[in-house]
Amino acid sequence: MSNIAGKAYAMNVITPLRWYTAWWNRLIFWAAGAFPTTTLGLRTLSLIHYARWVILTSSQFPRLSPDQPKEDLKYNYMFFFSNFNGSWDQYVDSFSSAISSGLDSFWHRNIKYPKSVPMLPFHRYITSNQIWTDYYYNAYPMASSNDVKSAKAVKTRLLAFIRDGAQNAKPEIFQEEYNRMLIDLQHDISQMGANPVVSLSASAVNRRLSKE
Repeated sequence: MSNIAGKAYAMNVITPLRWYTAWWNRLIFWAAGAFPTTTLGLRTLSLIHYARWVILTSSQFPRLSPDQPKEDLKYNYMFFFSNFNGSWDQYVDSFSSAISSGLDSFWHRNIKYPKSVPMLPFHRYITSNQIWTDYYYNAYPMASSNDVKSAKAVKTRLLAFIRDGAQNAKPEIFQEEYNRMLIDLQHDISQMGANPVVSLSASAVNRRLSKE
């Protein structure tokens, strides 16, 4: 699937909104940037690599050449881009469950937005407005966002271990400090691999795709 690279999934959603609603949405995004505590729920979802919302007016769509006619659009459009770990259902459900009020603010009065709760209409809305990713490159396809954080923690601790004189320590001191480092990092040391089975139905789909 072109939307998937290893453990990561790329999502692109484009939704229309009226011009006067777009100004209100821009104010909401400004407030979210100015007051980081308003996006705390979003930032604590560890499966997310990043999430970004962008609003374009009907006159801001690019033209590839002077010969290309200008777009004649009725609405402004909001673009949502995100990379995350796990399945599509896990991600959308996490959004709906963890930050439903935030989603309703970010998609405030977008055309036909049903609100994030209940989930089924929200699922249909995202599905109807999602644009397939034609090409998706991931530098570390088998690394989740938590894997990257763990690798950074291991590197930082290992460099500190070397810097603090481990190379010149007596064998027994070296062994003691090394063991302490391993204990402290035991939750950050693991092997990267493919995602575990999300559900029996997901496993069945994977088996079918592998035979095609």
